[in-house]
Amino acid sequence: MENRTQKYLRARRSEALREEITTLVEGELEDPRIGLVTVNEVVMATDGKVARVFIEVAGSDEEVEESLEGLDASCGFIRHALTANLGLRHAPELLFILDHRDEHGSRVQELLQRIEKRKRKK
Repeated sequence: MENRTQKYLRARRSEALREEITTLVEGELEDPRIGLVTVNEVVMATDGKVARVFIEVAGSDEEVEESLEGLDASCGFIRHALTANLGLRHAPELLFILDHRDEHGSRVQELLQRIEKRKRKK
């Protein structure tokens, strides 16, 4: 079982990784495949060896796929920059995952509005 201190440190490291990855993606990566990418959240594994990076990409489905391919190709550069900029001995393995929370949130909103309309009709 993990204690509060470990959870706190992992949360701080996740936030530092999110900020640094955001800076790298917006400024230093020159891959033309990477479009408008927003880093929403970084979730570290309990052992700290893997970090899931939840991203949101603006554009069509093709642009989303190209951006994910570009980020996966740039993973080594990003890990090296993380070790240098954050002073880490070992950067975690990065897994870029498309974040669908906004889509799910809008679907929930739509369902709630339908329920309200049905209640009004009765």
